[in-house]
This record gives sequence, structure tokens and C-alpha cells, in this order.
Amino acid sequence: MPTVFFQEPEETKLEAAQRKVAEIEAELGPEHLDLVPNLNDLANLLRDKGEHMASLSLYERSLKIQEGCLREDHPDIGQTLQDFGELYYLMGSYSKACSLYERALEIKKVNFGPNHLKVAPILDRLTMVHYEQSNYGDAVEGRRQALAIREKFLGPKHPDVALSINSLAIFLEAQGSYPEALLLFERSLMIREEILGPNHPDVAFTLNNLASIFQRLGRYEEARAFYDRSLTIGENTLGPEHPHVATSLNNLANLLKVQGSYAEARPLLERALLIYESSFGEDHSYVAIALNNLANLLRDLGTYGEARLLYERSLAISEKTLGPDHLGVASSLRNLASILREQGAYLDARPLYERALTIQELFLGPNHVDVASSLNELAELFVQEGFYAAAQPLAERSLAIWRNSLGPNHLLVALALNNLAIIFEGQRSYAEALPLYKRALAIRENILGPEHSWVAQSLSHLALFFKTQGAYVEAQPLLERALAINEISRDPNHPDVATALNSLAGLLQAQGSYAESRPLYERGLRATLRHLSLNMGSMTETERFQYIATKVGPEPLLLNLVAMRGEGPKED
Repeated sequence: MPTVFFQEPEETKLEAAQRKVAEIEAELGPEHLDLVPNLNDLANLLRDKGEHMASLSLYERSLKIQEGCLREDHPDIGQTLQDFGELYYLMGSYSKACSLYERALEIKKVNFGPNHLKVAPILDRLTMVHYEQSNYGDAVEGRRQALAIREKFLGPKHPDVALSINSLAIFLEAQGSYPEALLLFERSLMIREEILGPNHPDVAFTLNNLASIFQRLGRYEEARAFYDRSLTIGENTLGPEHPHVATSLNNLANLLKVQGSYAEARPLLERALLIYESSFGEDHSYVAIALNNLANLLRDLGTYGEARLLYERSLAISEKTLGPDHLGVASSLRNLASILREQGAYLDARPLYERALTIQELFLGPNHVDVASSLNELAELFVQEGFYAAAQPLAERSLAIWRNSLGPNHLLVALALNNLAIIFEGQRSYAEALPLYKRALAIRENILGPEHSWVAQSLSHLALFFKTQGAYVEAQPLLERALAINEISRDPNHPDVATALNSLAGLLQAQGSYAESRPLYERGLRATLRHLSLNMGSMTETERFQYIATKVGPEPLLLNLVAMRGEGPKED
């Protein structure tokens, strides 16, 4: 019979730490140096429980005692600074965290030298702050230094080296450096499988990261295989109710959502939510994230009412656990605003976007990539309202931030260029719009290859631009190529396939090619009806019409009639 180890409940640990502090205070006084390790232990427990303000006062007290008793570069002061910095990092106060981490790093270097193994962990923490502040160059360089240190001391095939490789690859992926990131993830996987075996949880983490890269590149079959294997390892080694399994479920569901397999994705997201609720309670920040992921799926399905309730619950949890001005709250505000946009409640959405933007600028500064995301979404809202002049400076600022932070050839730059082109087109500045559409397409093709769904999106935008100019000859091959890509990369019932069919049909109809356009309309109609039947049985009639207007558009009229009457062409 296997040995069962009892793990002391967290509350008991906390109470024991509190008693220990009280005992030492009574014996030695409140300013004694021997009190510091116990103050730090208590602060760490409170920090990990999310009781940040209580933890903050303990770290401040501990640091004050140490600075009064020890030299300023004592290693123990460095450790307290590192723990204190972790608290500020979790609170989203990145500038304060950075200052503490930098002090801790200098103390480590003084005591151990700049290339000692003990320097690597604080480099890792400092790079996380640089990453959150959009200082990607500093973040990647710090991760490279940490990796070099670990390779020197531990050799090329140590588990900590594999972790360092994995961490560097994550940052490179965020920068859009997919080829290098892919090579590093593969190297990390090779080391972990060789040292830990093919079924270790750390192997599952690397498989998950590899799957993410393949998903970004549109290589969905490879991504699915890695996600499936990662999930299987997690369930077998950690148990089916472990939070890491919930994370794998979320990631797999996101891939299925991208492919249009909503019916398969939904139960995975619902299961992940249940795991987080049972593991952490109903008001934990992880639950808020899971609610948000499920709401995103429901939004894409067009079930706006249910999605909105989940977004509102997610926001309430974030405000309760993090405070009203936390970056996590800003994310929840943006998500709730997005569903209000989908519902046409533009006046309700705008103040949420503006509040989120205020929070982000306060914590991150005016030139952070996440600030650019909020600016971009606010610009999109103005476009939906027809306020192109108001949208333009926001879109231009978003483009400038992304270009300066990520370089001129990043996928987010392509998104900003595409949106700015839409704004120029809406203002009938056609000469300004066309090169932006073309530049966005070129970036996506260069990074993702010629058959990615985002390339199809750019092709469609460019084709519809040509269509409005009456340039049907230029538009048709672009729409035909967009349709071919969507049919390869998407589920045949995906809304994007139906949209591509309808767009090409509309172009042919505009040219008087009615015989060619009709079968495309019918194929689009069948795809939409299958999608509705598979995924939207619980939708109200109003939500169904909203979905059609959002995902497919008003063409053809027959589609609206079918949505109302529940009739349509039968399969052959």
C-alpha cells in the first residue's frame, strides 16, 4: 500500500507562523534580528494567500530591522528585498518591484560575483518585471544571461537549464520570434524527456508551450497533438482535478475555438472552471480567468446574455480580490466592454474601456503594449459607432507603441495597420488605406505563412476594399484564396468559412454572375445552419439574429428567413 503523506492545511501553517512571531517578540522584543526570518515566513504566507497589505507591512518591518543591524549589502537583506519585490510584482506595482529586484541583484553580485548560480533566480524575477513593462529587449537579455549562468554551473542537460531555456522561449514567443522560440522549446523538451522521462509534469508544460507556438503558426494538427499529450500526462501524474490540468483544458479549448469546434470546446472550459472553483474557492483570481475564457466562447457563439453574466461575475471577483484599480481589473473591464460592443451597447462600453485605459496607463505608463491594446479596442468601438475621426488618433498611437516596442514586423503591428486602414477607408481616404492593407497582409504572410487564417482575414479586407472601388478583377482572386485558406484551416462549419463563401458570392453577384454566386450562398447557408444546430440550441431568437449580423452579415436575405423559420436546404 502506497505511503500517504499528510500535508498540513494552509490555515494551520499561517496560525503557526503567527504564534512563532508572537513568541519571539515576547522573548526578544519587537526589533530583534532573530525575528526577521519568522516575519518573512509570515509575510510570504500572507502574500501567497493574496493578503497583500498585511504582507506589505511585515516586509517593511523586516527590512527596517535588517537595515538597522546589518551592512547594506548583507545577503539576508538581498533575500528580503527579493521577497518584497515579489509582493509588489503580484500587486502590479512593477516600478517598485523593479527597484527592489535591482537592489537585490546588486547585493547578490557583490557577495557572489556577477556570474554565480545564485544570481540567476533574481535575474529571472527582474526579467519578469521588464517583460510586464514592455522592456522586451532587457527581458530577453536577462533571460539569456540567466541561461548562460546555469549552463556554466550545471551543464547543458540539467532540469534547471531546461526550465531556463523554456522561460527564454516564452519571452521570444511574446516578441513574435517564433522560429527561435520553437527551437528552444524543442531543446527544452528533449532535455526534460531525457532526464525526467516522457511522462513527467514538466514535460507536459513544455509540450503545452510547443502547442502554443504551432497554434500561432496555424499548424493546428500539430498543436492538437501536443495539447492532447500534455493533458494526458497531467491527468495521469497530477490527477484529473489538478489546477494544472485545468490550464491544459483551457488551452486545448482555445485551439478548438479557433478551429470553430465550439461544441467540443465548451465542456472543456466548463470542466476547467469547476476544477478552479473546487481548488481555490469561487472568488479566486483563477476562477475569474476561467469565467472569462468561457465567456469568450459564449460571445463567439453569439449567446451574449450568458456571456455578459460571466464577464460581470469575473469583474466582481477581480475587484474584490485585487482591488478596483488593479491591472487584472482592467482586463476584466475590457472583456465586459467587448460583449457590450457585440450587443450594440456602445455608450455602456465606452466608459469601461476608458476606465481600463486609465488603470493601465497609471501602472504601466503611456507606452506599454497593453495600453496599445486598450487604445486599439477603443478605436474599434469608435469605428463601429462611425466616429472615424475620433478613432484615428487612438489607432495611430496604438500603432506607434506596438511598432516601437515590438518592431515593425510584429503581428500586433499588422493588426494596427489593418485597423488604421479600415479607418482611412471609412473616411474615404482610399490612397492612405490601400498601402496599409497591403503592409498588414505582407507581415502576416511573412510570419505565419501563406495559409494561415489571419492571412485569409487580410486577403478578405483587401478584396472588399477593391470591391468598393469597383475593382472586381483584383478582388476576386483574393476572395478565392481567402476561401481556400479558411476551408483548409477551419472546421467546415466555422463562421469564417460561411463569411468567405458569402463574400465571394456577393462579389460574383455584383458582377452579374448569378449562376456562380447561388451555390456559394447555399454552401454558406448550409455551413451556418450546421453551426447553429451544433452550437446554438440554447440561443434565443434575438441572439441568433445578433449572431448572424455579427458573424455573417446581412447577406443573403434567405439566411435571415431561415433563422426565423428554422428551415433550410437539406444535405444531399
